[in-house]
Amino acid sequence: MQVFHDYKNLPPEVKGSTVVIGNFDGLHNGHRMLIELARKKSKEAENKLLILTFNPHPRRYFMPDAPPFLITPNGHHEELLSTTKADYALYLNFDQELAHFSADEFMQVILRDALGAQQIVIGDDFCFGKGRKGNIYTLKESGFHVTALGKIVDHGGRRYSSSRIRDAISGGDMKKAQLIMGRPFEIRGTVIHGDKRGRELGYPTANIRMGDYIHPAYGVYACHVKIEGEDIWRPAATNIGIRPMFESPEALIEAYILDYSGDLYDKTLRVRPVRKVRNEMKFESLEELIAQIDQDCAKVRDILAED
Repeated sequence: MQVFHDYKNLPPEVKGSTVVIGNFDGLHNGHRMLIELARKKSKEAENKLLILTFNPHPRRYFMPDAPPFLITPNGHHEELLSTTKADYALYLNFDQELAHFSADEFMQVILRDALGAQQIVIGDDFCFGKGRKGNIYTLKESGFHVTALGKIVDHGGRRYSSSRIRDAISGGDMKKAQLIMGRPFEIRGTVIHGDKRGRELGYPTANIRMGDYIHPAYGVYACHVKIEGEDIWRPAATNIGIRPMFESPEALIEAYILDYSGDLYDKTLRVRPVRKVRNEMKFESLEELIAQIDQDCAKVRDILAED
């Protein structure tokens, strides 16, 4: 999949593609169904398939001070889109200029002039342009060939949505998030130097920052962890949060990888929380904390043995 970040300098072969539009944060089951519909339309039209999306997410532009909320930030998002086997992806820079495009300007500048879109595929609730005044009817009235995917629901009759995934993650319900996405929620980051408290306690941890990922409910989780350069997923007892006993200045992921020793600094970790073990707690003594970590590790082993 070729990825572009500038709509003003696209190669000629990109024009005339079937265009599927969306934010695609999390690339959940509903998103995949939408892209698959676009692939079918692309094959019927005998042209290429282009995914049109946005970076930063429009919500970040309109709410710059909001807490992190992304399920799949930046490079993670791009990697997931590549698994759809679309021919192209175009990331529109959601800046002041784009935010002020009217629906007519968006259709003319982006869809007609830049992309020469032959046909467009969207979800039935997709809106665009300043004030979100553009929709499927606007596109059709402007002469575009449009296909809209109707409401796609899970077995419980609830619509697939990134908002539902975010609610599940922020509530610590990783199983629910996985069911909506069709795969585990995952956080990626580079191992940084911490305060070495875990090592002093006999439980050395690999620490990564949360970055733009939505924060799971703070607490201890049973996790699968993959270390850069390895092909296996290792079990880990992982604290996500601020460690009330030590009053950390920022939320961190601190993974104690069971039965592992080695230098992980500057390596990339992929962390998949499987189940929340407990909430964060403040302890009266280090001895009490160590005893609790012993229990946490035992629970993590049991949970991951069943997983």
